Amino acid sequence: MKKAVVVGGSNGVGLAITNRLIGKGYTVCVCDRVEPDPSLLADQKQYSYYPCDLLDFDEGLFGELAADPQVELLMITAGFGRVADFEYLHTAEIQNLLQVNTVSAIKIIRLFYHRIKNDKDFYCGFMGSIAGLVSSPMFSVYAASKAALCRFAESVNIELEAAGVDNRILNVSPGSIAGTRFNGGENALEQLEGLAQEIVEAMIGRETLYIPGYEPTYEGVLDRYQDDPHAFGLSSYQYKKDSGRVVNEKRVKIGYLSGTFDLFHVGHLNLLKRAKSQCDYLIVGVHPDASHKGKETFIPFEERMAVVGAIQYVDKVVPSCPEDCDAWDLWHYSKLFVGSDYKGTERFLRYEKYFEDKGVEIVYFPYTKGTSSTQIRQTILDKSGNKK
Repeated sequence: MKKAVVVGGSNGVGLAITNRLIGKGYTVCVCDRVEPDPSLLADQKQYSYYPCDLLDFDEGLFGELAADPQVELLMITAGFGRVADFEYLHTAEIQNLLQVNTVSAIKIIRLFYHRIKNDKDFYCGFMGSIAGLVSSPMFSVYAASKAALCRFAESVNIELEAAGVDNRILNVSPGSIAGTRFNGGENALEQLEGLAQEIVEAMIGRETLYIPGYEPTYEGVLDRYQDDPHAFGLSSYQYKKDSGRVVNEKRVKIGYLSGTFDLFHVGHLNLLKRAKSQCDYLIVGVHPDASHKGKETFIPFEERMAVVGAIQYVDKVVPSCPEDCDAWDLWHYSKLFVGSDYKGTERFLRYEKYFEDKGVEIVYFPYTKGTSSTQIRQTILDKSGNKK
């Protein structure tokens, strides 16, 4: 059995490539945040689905796939971007763009690199973008993320050639593609079948760069850029402005939660992970002490701040405000996370009323059984002979 891995294979070009590979006799391992619609697959028996979020990179998953000797093809199509002036991109959106489009893609290729730098045939490609080859105002960070991939592949392909290896990494750098959801459209696989076939053929042919529509369109685009990059950039800016695709709005969902985080344990970690999964940028307020619960803290405030700030799911750690609604005045979050035991209390009924006209959702997390600070605290007190 021969297998292929398609990262982002549930939608758009990735789904079309998945179907093309199934047609060529591959069993396709689809790695994506959502499972593909079975009704859109060429053969439902020739694929397997692996949940995958490139914002939370799963090195174990890709290491396992790379170790499978039956896998002989890797295609990375996952990525996102939007047309907007740079000032409208939150730092979290910048981080996420680079993580998904660049860092995770390069990490995946690194985990498969022992298969690529090998005498045995292995086919590899990724979706770059024409935006990564030219000046692309209003697409600045997306273009930067794709430009990094383009230069990466160009450089590594030279290393492969110098090592006497025939395998190559294909950079597919299209312009606008009809039939995908990238710019707010819908999946139309019939419009993508030809492109998917050309991409697969280019990969198997060990090409290093494929620009769909090169001769009729993009050869001239690249020539104009080379002739006068500044004039090209101004023209590109105006073209995007007139296109109706510009989304100059702040899109990042900011989340906020507060806690004491004394005696940090896995319950705290799971809470932060769960909150981060529902927002783009997570701010955590740490209480100076536990006096609001009538308790003392074991760990000093500054150390608790440092521990929470070191957690990968936390984007910003701050001293908590006396009230969570006061924190909204500072951070303008759109989601407030709290334990379900607070639901219906006088305090949170007041919060619900306060946030009615502010676009804030209060998310009540149910508590799960397991380790708790109260249990740890009591164990410490029992062992020290203090029964308080």
